[in-house]
Amino acid sequence: MLSDEELDRYQRHIVLKEVGGGGQAKLKAASVAVIGAGGLGSPCLQYLAAAGVGQITIIDDDVVSLSNLQRQLLFSSADVGRPKVEAAAERLQALNPHVVVEALQVRLTAETAQSLLSQHDVVADGCDNFRTRAAVNRACVALGIPLVSAAIGPFEGQLGVFAGHLPDAPCYACYAGVPEDVPGTSCADVGVLGAVAGLVGAAQALEVLRLITGFGESRVGRLWLYEGLGVEARSIRVRKDPACPVCC
Repeated sequence: MLSDEELDRYQRHIVLKEVGGGGQAKLKAASVAVIGAGGLGSPCLQYLAAAGVGQITIIDDDVVSLSNLQRQLLFSSADVGRPKVEAAAERLQALNPHVVVEALQVRLTAETAQSLLSQHDVVADGCDNFRTRAAVNRACVALGIPLVSAAIGPFEGQLGVFAGHLPDAPCYACYAGVPEDVPGTSCADVGVLGAVAGLVGAAQALEVLRLITGFGESRVGRLWLYEGLGVEARSIRVRKDPACPVCC
């Protein structure tokens, strides 16, 4: 049940016929794990908390650095040197005290992924390396949890919704294979426009909310590609790979 204060807080959602009181109740009952509290996780987490997702788990082993503040608006100058999950949880609780936030200052690995991600309804991955992405995807398939995966480059972003545990839906590996990390491709090496992170991270939160409440058309198996220099966007379908080593 939603309290009177929650009914007031979420009234702009509740008046949407595609969400309504029932959809808001689903958000309150949902549990979402967010991998990475960086450029993508920062806006994604804020929109999930503001929307009233009942349980949010933040998984990140990093600390806030001054160079993060150009795009990670969840933090301030006073947070430099603090664990990201600690500062993020503090901000999210201040934003919405009705949300329960669990802060895990750990690095997700192939060995720990399933234990960290189990008991969640949706996983949002915005990490910065392929090894972690592969571990997250494999765990999501094994646990039967849909995955919203996002990534950004200097002026571009991509966002996919994967559900490889379903018979006709792809997993992340159906699209990307099991790639290795490539030296010299991080944000520190090539740069990134801060607003691109905000745009893609907010879109990632939108897809998490869509999965929980069911509004609009399903985006499972769809990859959204955004290019900021020319301001162009397109969406493509990703098919399940019958030879996928993860979900087939």
